[in-house]
Amino acid sequence: MSTQVNLENTQQQMRKGILEFVILSVLARNDAYTSDIIAELKKAQLIVVEGTLYPLLTRLKNGGLLTYRWEESTQGPPRKYYALTEEGRNFLVALKSTWEELTIAVDHISKNN
Repeated sequence: MSTQVNLENTQQQMRKGILEFVILSVLARNDAYTSDIIAELKKAQLIVVEGTLYPLLTRLKNGGLLTYRWEESTQGPPRKYYALTEEGRNFLVALKSTWEELTIAVDHISKNN
């Protein structure tokens, strides 16, 4: 039983660790509304709920990596659309480089087992 708990915890931590990277990657293509981000992640089999996403978006905004604007909606209240700042784009470039280095290292190590 403890192996399963540890496995699930490790898998969850791995997913959390890449969330900033994938969210910034989604926003690098287009400005997006929260539900658009969730839908994009879901397409990639990364299931994220709003309760997880909102605090992360706020942290990224407070860190200067994102900005947002309000747009009127034909269906309900105005929507908050998130966009990368220039600092966010630079941060994403650095994360992408780190990701590429890590995947090479992990692939090298895991293939040698």
